[in-house]
Amino acid sequence: MKYIEQAFEWLLWEGRLFILTAVIFGMIGAIILFVVASVDIYEVAHYTYGVMSSHQHPTNFHEKIVGDIIGAVDLYLIAVVMLLFSFGLYELFISKIDPAENSESSGILKIKDLDQLKDKLAKVIIMVLIVSFFKRVINMEYHGPLEMLYLSLSILALGLALFFMHKGSQTH
Repeated sequence: MKYIEQAFEWLLWEGRLFILTAVIFGMIGAIILFVVASVDIYEVAHYTYGVMSSHQHPTNFHEKIVGDIIGAVDLYLIAVVMLLFSFGLYELFISKIDPAENSESSGILKIKDLDQLKDKLAKVIIMVLIVSFFKRVINMEYHGPLEMLYLSLSILALGLALFFMHKGSQTH
């Protein structure tokens, strides 16, 4: 009976290596998002250069450029979420990352437990939501004071959320 228990525990322990699939594909997803966001920025630069060299000023020129750049920033932030997720899973379930342990600049990548990983992911996800909100607000049309009041209240709510998020991180 002891042999079966040891074999089962070994199987359970080695089964944690399936986490490597999430780590690998998370890294691949992050790389893809970084590339796509960079291509988006390049296309914005190319478009801007074309408009400037033709001496035209199309309607909604600034809104298009700002919206596209904010969209790229959104993709970069989601890529960071994927990186944090991959690094955190690897450190929690597989092994500590030796180069990160010896580096002074990778404090954000040091993850001690699942709650710390969730906190870091939540903060970046909140930033993604804020950037997405900002992108939508830029493209909105306002037709009255009530809509402006709603915008002001939503910005206030975001500011309060950031304040409490920052305040909560100082106590840990």
